[in-house]
Amino acid sequence: MTSKNALLSSPPHKVEQACRLLGNNLRTARLRRGITISEAAERIGTGPRAVMDAERGKISTGIAVYTALLWLYDLLVPFNNLADPNEDEEGLRFASLEERIRARTRKGLDNDF
Repeated sequence: MTSKNALLSSPPHKVEQACRLLGNNLRTARLRRGITISEAAERIGTGPRAVMDAERGKISTGIAVYTALLWLYDLLVPFNNLADPNEDEEGLRFASLEERIRARTRKGLDNDF
C-alpha cells in the first residue's frame, strides 16, 4: 500500500532531519531521567510503540505524542515559543508591507445617509 500523503512518503530533507533530531533529543532526555519506554508511554497515556516512533523521529507520529513527551521531561517551555508571531522576522516584514499607508473610501456609493 502506497501512502497518498507526500509529506509522509517523501518529506523534505530538512523536515526529516528536524524530526530525527527531536527524536534523538527526546531519547536522550528519557535516558538521562532513567525512564523506560514503557514508563514514559504509561505516564503520557499512550503505548510504547508511539514513544519508540517519536524517538526515531518518525514523520507520522502525532504532534500530541511529541508534545506530551516534552511535557513529561519538563522541556515544554521552549516548545511554547515555536512559531511565535512576534519572533517571525519574515512574517513581520510581509505584514509591514501590507499595512495601509492611507485610508481610502470604498468605490461606489452606498445608501447609508
